[in-house]
Amino acid sequence: MLTSNNACSVSTSFRLTGIPGLESLHTWLSIPFGSMYLVAIVGNMTILAVVRVERSLHQPMYFFLCMLAIIDLVLSTSTMPKLLAIFWFGACNIGLDACLAQMFFIHCFATVESGIFLAMAFDRYIAICEPLHHSTVLTHEVVGYLGLAALLRGILYIGPLPLMIRLRLPLYRTHIIAHSYCEHMAVVTLACGDTTVNNFYGMGIGFLVLILDSLAIAASYVMIFRAVMGLATFEARLKTLGTCGSHICAILVFYIPIAVSSLTHRFGHHVPAHIHILLANFYLLIPPILNPIVYAVRTKQIRERLLHILKAGLHHR
Repeated sequence: MLTSNNACSVSTSFRLTGIPGLESLHTWLSIPFGSMYLVAIVGNMTILAVVRVERSLHQPMYFFLCMLAIIDLVLSTSTMPKLLAIFWFGACNIGLDACLAQMFFIHCFATVESGIFLAMAFDRYIAICEPLHHSTVLTHEVVGYLGLAALLRGILYIGPLPLMIRLRLPLYRTHIIAHSYCEHMAVVTLACGDTTVNNFYGMGIGFLVLILDSLAIAASYVMIFRAVMGLATFEARLKTLGTCGSHICAILVFYIPIAVSSLTHRFGHHVPAHIHILLANFYLLIPPILNPIVYAVRTKQIRERLLHILKAGLHHR
């Protein structure tokens, strides 16, 4: 495909390396990655099933939780089947259109997830600071509109990323992507020509989503804590803050791996390539695994329903 190291050519497909530097361990790496993917699928499907059958969970917070579960299923399924195919069968090739589609789904639904966390922070703010208006402000229809707004924002922000690559960057120095999936910058850095627009747009979207969303969530919690501190007793404060515990844990589970991966990518120039790639995979896997566990542990209705299902299964045996 290439005639020299400096040659540029049109690429109709790419070759993913998996975890560069750890090729000899791919078969062994498939065990933890496959196990984590299975846990993510089972956990999020369980959350969807429990919320569907348990009428006491038909509340805004748990509708948002179902949206998170769907997003996490999309995020993990966008990357893990291909990664496992690389580990098991050496199926490293991916067509250009498939690569751009994978890129869109990963970045779009990560953006949507951030939007859902922002909507959940708004729900907690109304529930604690304006409790008498919670049921009238956050109706089922409003919850649906907030979810749709998060989805449309993700499409609007991320849609141009693959389009700009398709239309502006037809030539590439190599077709080998040193990554396990088609991450935006991993593809852009292979391109010949001016990538300034792509770079600045990617950084701008990162700022809009991660920085502004996290600041808005932090502002909502400042107002929540002010309202909680105004309660009469310590027990009342603790009980009220307890309703935010799951949301705070889920936010940390989502933002911390992204922040660590981003900082390592930007400033960790001496960090081995396989560490970069492992971190990039973990931030797509950790939230789908931990979100169902966090909510199952901290939500009484989900916990009781799961125990009821387990006892029923054991009884039938």
